[in-house]
Amino acid sequence: MSAEGSSTASWIRTTDYHTAGEPFRIAHADSPVPPGATVAERRVAAIADAAGADRIRRLLCNEPRGHADMYGGFIVPPDDEGAHFGVLFWHKDGFSTACGHGTIALGVWATDTGLVESDPDGVTEVRIDVPSGRVAAQVERRNGKLVSATFRNVASHVITRSVPVETSRGRVLADLSFSGAIYASVRAADVGLSVDPDHYTELIAVGREVKWALNEAPEAQHAADPRLSGVYGTILWDDLGAGPEGPRQRNVTVFADGEVDRSPCGSGTGARVALLADDDTLTSSQTLEHHSIVGTVFHARWEPAGVGADSESLVTPFVTGAAFQTGEHRFVLDPSDPVAEGFVLR
Repeated sequence: MSAEGSSTASWIRTTDYHTAGEPFRIAHADSPVPPGATVAERRVAAIADAAGADRIRRLLCNEPRGHADMYGGFIVPPDDEGAHFGVLFWHKDGFSTACGHGTIALGVWATDTGLVESDPDGVTEVRIDVPSGRVAAQVERRNGKLVSATFRNVASHVITRSVPVETSRGRVLADLSFSGAIYASVRAADVGLSVDPDHYTELIAVGREVKWALNEAPEAQHAADPRLSGVYGTILWDDLGAGPEGPRQRNVTVFADGEVDRSPCGSGTGARVALLADDDTLTSSQTLEHHSIVGTVFHARWEPAGVGADSESLVTPFVTGAAFQTGEHRFVLDPSDPVAEGFVLR
């Protein structure tokens, strides 16, 4: 963080966006750059840097400057010249391996600011290195005006289906899939709920139960990279029936430790796409219409991506939405502030 003049206060600048209602706070100046040759290595270093990168994460994410559902990222160098930049994603509980809504926001921000030269009447691809690999935001504009941004995720796949989980609302069966992070999918009706704001508290509770019940399970351990192991979030979903272009579903993703994605969840949508492609619910010629708990929508499709090391079928998800700037900030930390980097109440 930078010091301002003779003041002992320190400060950091951010630009904030939302993607389909979910916040994304971009720390692009004065933000920490943890050591490492890759973004994945920098994430490990950031987690261990309690007095540096993790302290700034807490400052930007916690109350009173943020809230329990805040999300953001630090801009860092890419792994190599093939990407425009890298990013360390963070939330109230630490640093994540993937973030689709954040990738969409970053693509719009990079083209809004001129960091990546934008085609005013076409699609500009912004390539970003994240802890789970290289992703992209394909930003479409017409007459300079944003039309949409499509998140291209890493290769994704089904891990296993119908894993029994005991919850306070009874036994459920969870499907596990990987799309930059591991997600557990559970039909909301199986726990007597629907994806509705009226059930917000109950959805969080059961989402946390499923996550922590499966987090250390053998099925949730990434075979190739242990840094990607563990259940990142639980996706509780409703079937909305078939639409003109393919299936329609509504979901709420409860990730980290009880944090709720207001958007349909970018990487979570990729995890759903992997499951729906695997059982032919979503063909390669169809589009998933994916609704969030607040009524916003992503549209998603997939392309084949070959076969994985364990002979699993891989798909590349493409998730389309849009992001909009909500503000620019210059956050200050006064050394005499009694709450310092802040707090969260959930």
